[in-house]
Amino acid sequence: MSDGVCPVTDASRRHPWADVPATAGDRLRPVVLGTGDEIIATVRAEIAEYALSMDGEFGRRIRLGVGFALDQFLDLLGTDDALPDTTVYFELGRVEHRHGRTMDALQSAYRIGSRVLWRRIAAASDGSATNGTGGPDDLGLGADDIFRLAEALFAYIEQLAAASVSGYAYEQSLVAGSRQARQHALVERLCRAPAPEPAELESLAREAGWTAPKSVGALVIAEEALGVACRRLPPEVAASVVDRVGIVFVPDPDGPGRVDAVADAVRGTPAVLGPTVPLDQVPRTVTRARAARALQLDGHLPGDGLVRSEDHLLVLLLHADVTLTADLVAQRLEPLRRMTSAARDRAVTTLTAWLDAHGDVAEAATTLHVHPQTVRYRLARLKEAFAGVLDDPAGRLEVALALRAGGPTLAEG
Repeated sequence: MSDGVCPVTDASRRHPWADVPATAGDRLRPVVLGTGDEIIATVRAEIAEYALSMDGEFGRRIRLGVGFALDQFLDLLGTDDALPDTTVYFELGRVEHRHGRTMDALQSAYRIGSRVLWRRIAAASDGSATNGTGGPDDLGLGADDIFRLAEALFAYIEQLAAASVSGYAYEQSLVAGSRQARQHALVERLCRAPAPEPAELESLAREAGWTAPKSVGALVIAEEALGVACRRLPPEVAASVVDRVGIVFVPDPDGPGRVDAVADAVRGTPAVLGPTVPLDQVPRTVTRARAARALQLDGHLPGDGLVRSEDHLLVLLLHADVTLTADLVAQRLEPLRRMTSAARDRAVTTLTAWLDAHGDVAEAATTLHVHPQTVRYRLARLKEAFAGVLDDPAGRLEVALALRAGGPTLAEG
């Protein structure tokens, strides 16, 4: 065209109400604007959740929403405009969530509204309705126009319903985010020493929606595995990410079936459960579990599935102060370092078997598959090399611990 403006064609239109004659809005106005009260009455009659709820915030908003929806629909007819404002319907969805309802009732209300409205329009289009003056109400719309009007109406209602769904989801996310923030505050505080005083704990637990148990165990797991584990765990746990590590407080973990449930929740994922402690000692279970988790990552503890820290106290003890342990190994195993490699390996296996047998030579010989006299001969040489340490109970304990901690390093000579 000479003015450079292209006419809107059917192919370029985005909204079904654009195909309805613009004159339909004025013709429909007396019919449509009179349906608001009927829609609300029908909704109350057919949806039990709304029978008694029209006097509060929801009732005010739905009355506003019905009137606004009817007026806005008429204004859109014959235009290719998008919905100018869906705030009212977005807020309706939010109110539904705040009232603790699902979206089912509101979605039904939208369907009822469109049904009542279309019934009025259909009656007016065939001349069976009456206008305000009592005469027949002829909309002057052909069959194709009526079809397009129906398509426009149901598309319009669908968009309003979608806005409410978005509002519901938004409110849901706010609540979930708030609950998650409150639970994080609880978990983070439980990880810090000293343990919270009863009043502080009660307040944090109440805000997080957590029922404080008599005892807990701290489960430590990789941050990226926390979500899956929590979906498998009982709902009464409290969980969050603290210092980039997943922390889960498991109530009364020694109760029947609790440990099995935790093990099932973390199957295939390395995780550590700390000792069961009363709430006034909760930092202890966190510290122990974190220490065991570090050893698990370093390969000193099993790396697949659940590990209970209390099953590995000796490993934890020997790694609690690595410099102290290194000094113990260096001091108590020094006689072994002066031996040849073959002699050292034989001495380590003999000492280990004898100490594990609590000094029973016959049992040690059975373990080593040698004659008891061979064990006695080796022990005599070892006692001489260790200069009396093996005859002292405390000395034997230190040698046993040093072998546990430093056995792999002895190969270095």
